[in-house]
Amino acid sequence: MNEPIPYNKWLGVWTLYSREVRRFTKVYNQTVVAPVVTTLLFLAIFAVSLGQSVATIAGVPFLEFLAPGLIMMAIAQNAFANTSSSLIIAKIQGNIVDTLMPPLNAHELTLGIAFGGVTRGVAVGIAVSLAIRLFVPFGLHSAFFLTYHAVAASLMLSLLGIAGGIWAEKFDHIAAITNFIVTPLAFLSGTFYSVERLPALAQWIAHANPFFFMIDGFRYGFIGHSDADPVVGLAVLAAVDAGLWVLCYWMFASGYKLKT
Repeated sequence: MNEPIPYNKWLGVWTLYSREVRRFTKVYNQTVVAPVVTTLLFLAIFAVSLGQSVATIAGVPFLEFLAPGLIMMAIAQNAFANTSSSLIIAKIQGNIVDTLMPPLNAHELTLGIAFGGVTRGVAVGIAVSLAIRLFVPFGLHSAFFLTYHAVAASLMLSLLGIAGGIWAEKFDHIAAITNFIVTPLAFLSGTFYSVERLPALAQWIAHANPFFFMIDGFRYGFIGHSDADPVVGLAVLAAVDAGLWVLCYWMFASGYKLKT
């Protein structure tokens, strides 16, 4: 039976978490402001290119439909970047031992690093939301679904970033994960469109993509429309997060590519 983490362990986890948060807050121009600018550029491009030809989707103005997808894309990319960059930099610089040496077990290491990524993802999401709100009026349908999907999606990408950072041996490997896994799954998950417009086979493929559920549920929190059952999305994100947590735990516990 797992015992509760004693106070001194919680202090260690908090210290590790604080270090991860300070990593991105010290360079907020790169980690928070830059994603806001990038997202606004996406919004401007779609507004100019499609704003006139696509009036509404799912009964709401196109830009109002688009905004949640852009926000979630920024959340996901930045949560992944925070944890993956932290570990690969530590491995390349040779100071990963400073993370592994303290008496923290694999769960505690995962907890401290992952929630640093969650904090960055949520912080970027809030900043992007406030910026988009200046140009696109959107409401709030469900605070629960909005908050759950923001945190669960941030955790999912943070854990994926941990797994990628441990597996990677150089920055090119992290770039490959970003370019061939994170970005395609985000773009093909209904970020910019409703999957209901896709052919039946393409819809089935989209529903097999966990990124679809994090964007669909997040959009439901804003506009009250979803392409799938929102409750199913809650379960899918919980299951994926649990699976990734087990993977990260195993990597830390076994020392996979960390203690060689």
